[in-house]
Formats: sequence, C-alpha cells, structure tokens
Amino acid sequence: MSWTPRRRVLLLGLLALLVGPLLPTVGAWLSGLIWDRGQQLCDLPVPGLLDACGSVRQSAFVLPVAAVLIVTVAALVALWFGAAWCLRPLRYLAEPIRHVGPQNLGHRIRPQGRDELARLARAIDEMMERVSAGYEGQRRFAANASHELRTPLAVQRTLIEVGMSRSLTAEQLELLTSQLLETNERNERLIEGLLALSDCDQGLRSRTPQRLDDIVGSVLTGYQDRARESAVTIDTHLAPRVVVGERVLLERLVTNLVENGIKYNRPGGSLTITVGGTPALSVVNTGQPVPAEAVAGLFEPFRRLAQDRTSHGGGAGLGLAIARSITQAHDGIIAARPAEHGGLRVDVELPAPP
Repeated sequence: MSWTPRRRVLLLGLLALLVGPLLPTVGAWLSGLIWDRGQQLCDLPVPGLLDACGSVRQSAFVLPVAAVLIVTVAALVALWFGAAWCLRPLRYLAEPIRHVGPQNLGHRIRPQGRDELARLARAIDEMMERVSAGYEGQRRFAANASHELRTPLAVQRTLIEVGMSRSLTAEQLELLTSQLLETNERNERLIEGLLALSDCDQGLRSRTPQRLDDIVGSVLTGYQDRARESAVTIDTHLAPRVVVGERVLLERLVTNLVENGIKYNRPGGSLTITVGGTPALSVVNTGQPVPAEAVAGLFEPFRRLAQDRTSHGGGAGLGLAIARSITQAHDGIIAARPAEHGGLRVDVELPAPP
C-alpha cells in the first residue's frame, strides 16, 4: 500500500486522538517516577543535597511542572517528525522540478492515482506543457525572424555587389535601385511588424471608448485605390459600435485584416466588412479555398498559406499574428474559418464599455 499524503495525515491524526487522552496519565506517571527517583537521590550522603531536597518538597508545583514540560517537548518532537513524514512526498515531487530548465522542458512527472499529490503533479505537467509550447514558440519565432531578415539582407548585398562590379546603364541602374528600395521597404515592414507584436505583448497604455465603425471607415478610405488596382470590390455594413481600447492599435487591427483581405483575394473578388454587435468586426474575402485544418496556423508569425496574391506586397506573414496580439491586448477574441465561397472569414469580438 502506497502512503499517500492523505493516508499519512489520517494516520497521524488517529495517533494524536489515541495518544492525546493518555497524556495526563503519562504526566502523572512521569511525576511519580521523578518523585521516586528524587527520593533515592536525596538519600545519598552528599553535602548540601539534603537541604536542596527539602526546598523541592516544600514547592509542591515543581515536579508537576517539570513533568508537563517533558511531555510537551516530547509531543512537539513527535509532531515535528510526524509532519516531516507526511510532507515527504512533496519533497520527492520538488526534487525533479528543481532541475527543470530550458534543456529538459520535456520532463514530465506522469503521476499515478487520484490523491491530492497526483492532482498537483498532473497540474504541474499541464503547466510544463504550456511553458514548453511557449518556449518553443519563442524559439521558432526568433529563428523565423532571423531567416526573414537574413534573406532580404542577402539580396541587398548581392545587388550592391553587382552594382559595384561593373558599369551600369541608366536602365540597369534604375532597375537596381528599384529592387534595393523594394527590399528595404520589406525590411521596414518586417521590423515594424516585430515592434507592433512587442508593443501588444506589453498591454494597453490607455482604455477609452472608441467608435469601431468610424475607425473601419477611415481605414477603408485609404484602401480604395489599392482595392481598385487589385480588382476587388469592398462591401461595407457599418453599424454604430463602441469598444474600449487604444485607437492606434484598433486602426492597426483593422488595417491588417483589410490588407490581408485584399492581398489574399482574387481578381474580381469581394471583401465584405461588417461592424455590429456580436462579433464586433467581421471581415470576409473571396480568395482561394482555405483548408479548415490550416486556419489555426495562419495566426502564427511568418505563416503564409499560398503565394498567389493579387497584390505582391512582400508581406512577412505577420498580419494575423499582430491582429491576434492586438485583440488579446483588448481582452477580445479573434477567430477565423473558411468562408462559404472560398477565402477566409475573420471574426473579432471586443468588449463593449460598461
């Protein structure tokens, strides 16, 4: 039989119930034993001992007090070791946790049974799963960011080396500078996206009521020309809707969803944007069909579904990741699913002011 913490505590409590009523009897017996041994000690022919024994006999409370002190100390020592015995499984549990680090995040306790210690160990295993997933996500994010930055930097270096290796005509020089400018703009967008993710992780600086329909309207005004160039029709259904948050971040949220809706659309497609009650914001585009199992991965940084876009803007795959971070910073929920006629539907739920 395994001695679980509950059984250990029950056994210690049972012993306390059995021994507790016997403590007065033990104290009386100990007091009598001290008296008998004291009488024998007083009969020894030692100078001054007889006077000391007389003083003790005159103080009737000395022997009972001494017996109570001895019994109390013995009981405390027994309780100390009993408590240590009951908590020993926790020490066994703490030992492997003490050595957990970045190199062995895969360690799991995997307890057996249903007692409190097993539930605690299972909760620790679940926590380690979340920590491991977060650590792996951060590691993958850093690796992807390094790769995304390394590629355009290598392209820039190659273009500069080509320009320095030989004389260029005016047309070649114009082509070279345009390619360098495009690569530089892509780096700027990537760095801006990384900074946006970092800002969202730090939370909101202020929370004020914002008209979401006004924000969507102002963002769409700046994308009318891009939508016409991509042959995408924008349909809007904007009802008054007030949310609490930062206007700059909410504008970035709407901008990312609108930009993705145009970029991943098809010529002659449509982009439908709805602002209402629940969800607060809905963006639906008519791009290529999106597999349902691939939708969750689209919110991961640097994750792209396909390369055929109506607008080759050189995105870094941070649009939906930033949108998710902004939504979470506003205590909201963002969800996506394949649209009915191809493309993607993204719904954003944001809390209304109290």
